[in-house]
Amino acid sequence: MLRNNPIVGFLFGLIGPVLGLFIMKFVWFRHDSVSDYLGMLMHTKDTMFKVCSLSMLVNLAPFIFFNSKRYDHAARGVFIATMLYVVFIVIARYVW
Repeated sequence: MLRNNPIVGFLFGLIGPVLGLFIMKFVWFRHDSVSDYLGMLMHTKDTMFKVCSLSMLVNLAPFIFFNSKRYDHAARGVFIATMLYVVFIVIARYVW
């Protein structure tokens, strides 16, 4: 089945946190422009890590959806993409 594919889940898992960044921009930073918001994220590392970590919560929705429909391979793809984001954030926060 096309939907029960780890690549489909992986793509949902990659797009979810990016969508989460923009959702948080329009909820918490609604008075800033998009360029000011992205500039603020790049210059204040502490805020960037908090916002990026919270933006990964968006991946819960496709993970729960795929899991409830018993699309285990797609749920695995979302999980793998989320773990790649986690590894990137941990390395960026504590190594760089």
